[in-house]
Amino acid sequence: MRLQVFLAAALCLAAVSAVAQNKMPGRLQVKHIDKDFAIARLDDAAWKKASEKSITGYWSGEFAPIGRHAKARLLWSDTALYVRFEANQAEPLVVSEKPDVTKKIRGLWDRDVCEIFIAPDKATPNKYFEFEVAPTGEWIDLGIEVTPKERLTDWNYMSKMESAARIEKGKVVMAIKIPFASFGKTPKSGDVWFGNLFRCVGKDPTRGYLSWRPTKTPKPNFHVPAAFGEFQFIK
Repeated sequence: MRLQVFLAAALCLAAVSAVAQNKMPGRLQVKHIDKDFAIARLDDAAWKKASEKSITGYWSGEFAPIGRHAKARLLWSDTALYVRFEANQAEPLVVSEKPDVTKKIRGLWDRDVCEIFIAPDKATPNKYFEFEVAPTGEWIDLGIEVTPKERLTDWNYMSKMESAARIEKGKVVMAIKIPFASFGKTPKSGDVWFGNLFRCVGKDPTRGYLSWRPTKTPKPNFHVPAAFGEFQFIK
């Protein structure tokens, strides 16, 4: 009898633990680098130091085809955040025929892009920043606030982000560098910021909206702060 009680208790504890783990937010460690480097150096040795996070599912939580998967790596220096995306490309690119990398491109999200949302303040996760980069190197940066009634966008936000990209056979590599000055704060080792990682790829009606942390909205929607994971800065 005692053995049965013990086994039942152990199973109950395991079940509770599994539920708790499922509710825990995803976490990506952002490792520190001592020296800054040009974002155009897409294969810089520093990237090998970074932890990698795979983006393999749609916003709905459904598993996406491997040809649409992407990986993200994040690094930070004393002055900037670095983000590198490496994405499988098994279908024709949806990009501009005349790319312009000299300014932010409105509507870039209607083409192939990888994105990161970042909320630096735990107290206000509904206020965050959106950064996108395309296989052409085109980019856009936005300030976002989600309210109970609407989503507010600061189109004039200027982060002074830098971008770079390279198109290869069956793969695209994209990276961005964002000065911490544009966030209004610089993290310390151990700090946790919040956000999500995304990829948009392909054309309608089969266009894919991939998300590291699924938002599980009825229709594709990345702007769900409640689904944000954690970016932990470490040295």
